[in-house]
Amino acid sequence: MNNEINDIVIVGGGSSGWMAAATLIKVFPNKNITLIESANAPTVGVGESTLGSINNWLALLEIDEKDFIPYTDASFKLSIRFKNFYLNDNSSFHYPFGQPDVRGSHAGTNDWLFKKFLKPDTPSSNYAESWFPAMALVKENKYFDNEKGHLVNWDPKQDVAYHFDATKFGQWLKTHYCLPRGVKYIVADVTDTKVTNNGLEEIILDGHMSKRADLFIDCTGFKSLLLGGALKEPFNSLEDILPNNSAVATKVPYKNKQKQLVPYTDCEAFENGWIWKIPVWSRLGTGYVYSDKYISDEQAKIDFKRYLKSKNQSVEELEFKTIKMRTGLHNRLWVKNVCAIGLSAGFIEPLESNGLFTVHEFLRKLVRILKRGRVNRTDKDFFNYSCKKQFYTFAEFVALHYAFSHRTDTQYWRDIQEKEFCSDLISLKTTNIRGIQAAAYEKMEDFVWSNVYTAGLHCIATGMNNFATDFESISAETLQSDIEFFRPGWEKNIKQFEDRNKLWKDVVDKEAKPLYNYLRERYHSE
Repeated sequence: MNNEINDIVIVGGGSSGWMAAATLIKVFPNKNITLIESANAPTVGVGESTLGSINNWLALLEIDEKDFIPYTDASFKLSIRFKNFYLNDNSSFHYPFGQPDVRGSHAGTNDWLFKKFLKPDTPSSNYAESWFPAMALVKENKYFDNEKGHLVNWDPKQDVAYHFDATKFGQWLKTHYCLPRGVKYIVADVTDTKVTNNGLEEIILDGHMSKRADLFIDCTGFKSLLLGGALKEPFNSLEDILPNNSAVATKVPYKNKQKQLVPYTDCEAFENGWIWKIPVWSRLGTGYVYSDKYISDEQAKIDFKRYLKSKNQSVEELEFKTIKMRTGLHNRLWVKNVCAIGLSAGFIEPLESNGLFTVHEFLRKLVRILKRGRVNRTDKDFFNYSCKKQFYTFAEFVALHYAFSHRTDTQYWRDIQEKEFCSDLISLKTTNIRGIQAAAYEKMEDFVWSNVYTAGLHCIATGMNNFATDFESISAETLQSDIEFFRPGWEKNIKQFEDRNKLWKDVVDKEAKPLYNYLRERYHSE
């Protein structure tokens, strides 16, 4: 069928539903857009961390950060820190946003490896500090607008994301953006659906009201009421490469806000998974992501409380919420007249803050298709192809965080050491997904981690002691086995790193403010 789409019904609120409504009403103000939200359906409520690409979506909607920061408990995010992922040895490294400043480099990001070869005691954490100007802000816990451009190669309009309360963000979009622009709002429960050969004919609300649409957007969370439920589109699990399926979360009050309010998400590998810490303005959001194949939900809560107590945190008055996750993606996201956005489409896992990422990126793809005016099967197939490629590329990137680990302290981590993350590596079956196969090729064939197409792979790999090349390979290629032959040239690279680090620190010391002070003066009050 070749259908013109004028009536769009979004089923489900939360951050994904209201982001969908906001996107559609902005781009298609003349379409009839309705959001139906249950008064009883709880939101997952753990998505408090975003990625830099959210700025592209905000720009599309002409939303300025000053519009939502005061209402959403928001702070700035410049990086993601990973601790204990390689070994259980208290080592950590950062994956900052933006592109590495490789101006003047001779071998791209491999230049840092020359420093490592000459000075083996250099910690892997120094990699990000050598390439990313934002690390000067992270190390000092500061922030500024960089209006004078003195912190070269760092743009706060592109290289900064946000920590915020996702539930409050959805509510802000509802009251300050969607409803004022004409989105119709219905509070009701979907009690039944009627399906024909053409798709979803209508939904029944509260047992008696019916609602039809040219296009239904499914934002009903993990239950996927329309795509998975009514249309029964198959779901493809990713549990073979992503080990976690559960989380227990809580909200922790600050003890020393000026110190704990940092501009990065903290991820710490733990006994049967990992623990996140996300600092928003009023408190810390924290949780334990784990696999219930190794521990029960109750044991996970006990272990998480033990971890919090080890950080001198009282747990008696905290409220803990257990969340069950399904990792994977429906075979198709747009089937007939139903398109799924958010958790109803699929989910990777909380690592690398991908929940809201897939929401705004899939919405941008949806807009591109709807701009044609009419939609046929090929249009939907184009959408499904693009979303699936982006999703699985990201999923394999997340899987590499586990694949690169050498932890063996529990059965969970020992089993990861023997996990086959990609059978196609052995069969030599190629794919266009820039994930595990691309990483294998870059490591073993190109001898350099790409810093463009695979986003943070070079940071994650280097931080986990997985270097793109090695001195033995360089020696074999150059027929020079004496490291002293290379020292004069490589020491120039080292000096360049040191000079830039000093320059970045000087700029931050002179122009930036403590993050707490900046936010309090601009957006928040106590």
